[in-house]
Amino acid sequence: MSPDLEAVRAYLLGLQDRICAALELEDGGRFEEDNWTRAEGGGGRSRVLSDGAVIEKGGVSFSQVSGAALPPSATATRPELAGRPFHALGVSLVIHPRNPYVPTSHANVRFFVAGEGPSAVWWFGGGFDLTPYYGFVADVVHWHRTARAACDPFGLELYPRFKQACDEYFFLKHRGEPRGVGGLFFDDFNAPGFDRSFALLRSVGDAFLPAYLPIVERRKATAFGERERDFQLYRRGRYVEFNLVWDRGTQFGLQSGGRTESILMSLPPLAAWRYDWTPEHGTPEARLYKVFLQPRDWANYTE
Repeated sequence: MSPDLEAVRAYLLGLQDRICAALELEDGGRFEEDNWTRAEGGGGRSRVLSDGAVIEKGGVSFSQVSGAALPPSATATRPELAGRPFHALGVSLVIHPRNPYVPTSHANVRFFVAGEGPSAVWWFGGGFDLTPYYGFVADVVHWHRTARAACDPFGLELYPRFKQACDEYFFLKHRGEPRGVGGLFFDDFNAPGFDRSFALLRSVGDAFLPAYLPIVERRKATAFGERERDFQLYRRGRYVEFNLVWDRGTQFGLQSGGRTESILMSLPPLAAWRYDWTPEHGTPEARLYKVFLQPRDWANYTE
């Protein structure tokens, strides 16, 4: 079956609407909408919530862009597609909460078409991952079990595969540490055909809110002080490093001439760096590294 670009577009716009509405209800604030066009083809709809009661900064962006040739970031694993015209559309979001006990979360679902006519190649990609500052086993287990439930109807082998890919992708090679506790990551997905592949994308996209909102609701009122805030800002620095150094989505957006404000809206409003700092042994900050920033089978994990 040929890919239905309009069906994907309609789903993604609806997903953006649903996620924004749910986050506004949780926070009490409102997303500001910014519609933009791209000279080379396409445009998007960026939404940002700033200085909310729960969300210090959150961005949920839809984009649909096209161009004469795929940028290098999109052909790194598919060199045979270099130079082909392309269409790319997706929804990407990052939520930076105010309370350090609420994790930062990221999600992305996307669709690519490279080439035109019968020789065109298409694929889906996406996933979601979680970046806690103070870890809670119950939260991480819930996150991963929700991720597994989204994948299992399409094959029991997918969750372990996508989880491993997430652990490997969201890893700061220059630091030798994971960005967070992972989740799902997949790319170049088209083997089951368009209908089945699109259904998987929808299942992953629809799972984000059930995975994240219960964690927000449990932790958003937890008391915190200057120590926790300082550690949150320090760990946000790692988030910035990953997005600017390693993230292929950031690289694709910049290389394809995307809108810089929308591409970099994933960055936190504040972050901090300390020289050669390590947490004191036995502290909650040290526990993040010892327990949570380690690859684990979280869906089956018990303490």
